[in-house]
Amino acid sequence: MDAFIIDAVRTPRAIGKAPKGALSHLHPHRLGSTVLRALAERNDIDTSHVDDVIWGTSVQRGLQGHNLGRMAALEAGFDERSSGMTLDRFCGTGITTVSLGAAQVMSGMEDLVVCGGSEMMSHTRIHPELVGNTQLDSENLVLRAQHPQSQQGVSADAIATLERIDRTAVDALAVTSQVRADMAIKEGRFHNAIVPVLNDDGSVALDRDEFPRPGTTADTLASLPAIFKRVARAEIGPDGATFGDMIYQKYPDLRDKMTWVHHAGNASGIVDGAGAVLLASERYSERNRLKPRARVVATANIGDCPTLMLNAPVPAIRKVLDKAGLSIADIDVFEINEAFAVVPEKAIRDLNLDRSKVNINGGAIALGHPIGATGAILIGTALDELERSGGRYALITMCAAGGMAPAIIIERL
Repeated sequence: MDAFIIDAVRTPRAIGKAPKGALSHLHPHRLGSTVLRALAERNDIDTSHVDDVIWGTSVQRGLQGHNLGRMAALEAGFDERSSGMTLDRFCGTGITTVSLGAAQVMSGMEDLVVCGGSEMMSHTRIHPELVGNTQLDSENLVLRAQHPQSQQGVSADAIATLERIDRTAVDALAVTSQVRADMAIKEGRFHNAIVPVLNDDGSVALDRDEFPRPGTTADTLASLPAIFKRVARAEIGPDGATFGDMIYQKYPDLRDKMTWVHHAGNASGIVDGAGAVLLASERYSERNRLKPRARVVATANIGDCPTLMLNAPVPAIRKVLDKAGLSIADIDVFEINEAFAVVPEKAIRDLNLDRSKVNINGGAIALGHPIGATGAILIGTALDELERSGGRYALITMCAAGGMAPAIIIERL
């Protein structure tokens, strides 16, 4: 049984800093309710038919706590019978919600599911106490002895050092992200997906992506200082360990060999945003005259080294291709989240990917990465690109903290 993608929408992505960000004054529920309402209205959905809202938010505390998916659906005017849940797979959350929704539909257990996620990073930056302990191991020293887990930017530089990926390469990828995002915006490639976010009085809070810096060049990036060498020296726990020690514990040869190549210009942007995907079974689509835009072909999850943390997309790509019975050559569009430039750069090199097929319309370096939402946003971006270019298959994946990566392949119909 197929799981059909009926539609996919997203909010614009706003700078995740208050009071500068255009969405930072709103309640986090507003981001979710915006995309949920848009899906229902665009597709004339009777929301009493929605079996579940499977939502994702990474920092589920403060105003983002207490099952944001259910609360956002209620604010969006969904029927009370439409249930909701909220989950967290760190950065991979948005893909995971769609994968779980697809599994429910493909198993025959549910017919109509809304999946997606949201993250108001400005909220957690204003109130850092809401994030709590920033170490992934929550200062569990027993776990730390087994699997030291550093800060992600330090891990990114460790990978770049091990893979001999230099500053020039990661900066070049960052410039490409900005150039492609600028072209996509100017050509209206995101127009079908973006829905404006409204203030409480009904006025428009934001109707365009706020984060891109289209004037970025290799020279402007070269002027930015690498920042994670300083982060690596920070003490992070009662044992006096530093983020650098977390890396050196497992990779001792790096202690005197680390190259520091990542900075604010070649890492993902901190933004507020939401994205949602509407899934339906074939029988529901036929009975309710819904026209599917795509189908879910295969999904996969995989883990990798928790210390390096960001390397799982490559094995995830291999795994989901194997599940689908497809090859690299069959994929027309790759979305590999630009958490740090080294992540897609390594995937391109390891798998010999055609760069013209990877992050065609820019990525998180240019557009931002609202943690719980990005996966759902990328699925929608990939679908829009398939329809624009006439391609057939898209593969979407992203690294996640703890050394994980979900992946999904969709087929345009």
